[in-house]
Amino acid sequence: MLSLSAQNKGYVQISFEVSGNCAMCKKKIENAVKIKGVKKANWDIKTKQLSLLHHPEMISLDQIQLRIAAAGYDTPKYRANDETYEALHECCHYPRK
Repeated sequence: MLSLSAQNKGYVQISFEVSGNCAMCKKKIENAVKIKGVKKANWDIKTKQLSLLHHPEMISLDQIQLRIAAAGYDTPKYRANDETYEALHECCHYPRK
């Protein structure tokens, strides 16, 4: 599920599901979105929800989700390629849809 809310200065709070399992996944997912246009990012291990504050004129939601998939994690719009997923540490292998 995707949720949006407006913030000041052009930034938008958004959250969506990102597959993963552990603290190592959390670090990799959050590092994947440490880019210009993303002010804050927090992936919750229990709920699998990534909450972030981003500026849609600087970076699109598609670009954000593509970066996460490139790191090996599935998002609502993009599936990580199998080779990248398989290269994740064994504890990071989440059930794929």
